[in-house]
Amino acid sequence: MKLSIIVPVYNMAAEGKLEYCLNSLVNQTIDDYEIIGVDDCSTDNSFDILKNFEARFPDKFYAVHSPVNKHQGGAKNIGLKLAKGDWIGFIDSDDWIAPDMYERLIRKAEKTGADLVGCDYCLTAEHSMKAGQIVPNNKKEQCGILDIEKRRSLILDGGSLVVKIFRRSMILENELWFPENIFYEDNALGNSYLVLAKHFEYIEEPLYYYYQHDASTVHTISSKRCEDRMEAGRLMLAQAHIHHYFEDFKPELEYSFTLLFYINTLFTYMAGVERTRYSFVKAMGKEMKRTFPNFESNSYYQERTHSEEKKLIRMQQKSTLFFMLYYKLLWTYRKWRKSRQ
Repeated sequence: MKLSIIVPVYNMAAEGKLEYCLNSLVNQTIDDYEIIGVDDCSTDNSFDILKNFEARFPDKFYAVHSPVNKHQGGAKNIGLKLAKGDWIGFIDSDDWIAPDMYERLIRKAEKTGADLVGCDYCLTAEHSMKAGQIVPNNKKEQCGILDIEKRRSLILDGGSLVVKIFRRSMILENELWFPENIFYEDNALGNSYLVLAKHFEYIEEPLYYYYQHDASTVHTISSKRCEDRMEAGRLMLAQAHIHHYFEDFKPELEYSFTLLFYINTLFTYMAGVERTRYSFVKAMGKEMKRTFPNFESNSYYQERTHSEEKKLIRMQQKSTLFFMLYYKLLWTYRKWRKSRQ
């Protein structure tokens, strides 16, 4: 079999989201492929929808039910263990794709000998095939046989896994199983999925439609999700040690960890969690400093981090209490200014 498409599903029945995603999959132009829809113990009728598609398309659709909620990572692992395709594609169950996306990605792979192929995506708030805001997901200079410079670039700007296909043999040989029971599982495994490949190619066109709505992971902020993002950062470094590429890419991994574990989590937590805890913020800053004592000297940090964020991070590193008081006052003032406009 040429391709296995793995779709983790959790409570996506409302508003026709899941059907729209699955219809884009069953109508792919590529031959010889399978779709594995994994219901992650949904409490709505998502699994009924998957079973309906299995009944309508028995030659290509498989509905699987996980009796325990393991989050997307667990659902993806279930799909990977069942997959038979030479190639693996992942898709979020509230997104959809162009009819020829997988045909074009695999054709590119076969033409070039690549074992990793990606494309761009677009942001959209409506269920249609009309392209919204186009987001370039990779760079042309990352393409070709992966040398150390291309791998550095992929660690820093690897883009999303859902707009790529991967050789199943590469995943299985390196035992690239996703962490379970946490969000941000792609952040934990993404570097290994990219760095361990040998040849990357890229179609500079948005073939994936990323649905923007308030219930998506990136728009839902809680202490649990902040903790999961930190855990994903720890697992990202653990992966680099397991697969022996930590020393080769230490500056890139240091910055990636700083961004994932610390910067994004710190400001998301402060802005989005109603009852922030001093102990949480202090422990985060201490672990950051313990893991990479000189992270503020990292050249990527210096180049890519906004000057105001650097100022606030320096403040937090010196005094968590002062930082939290200052941030709350700053946030209140900006909300007041916005309300006056």
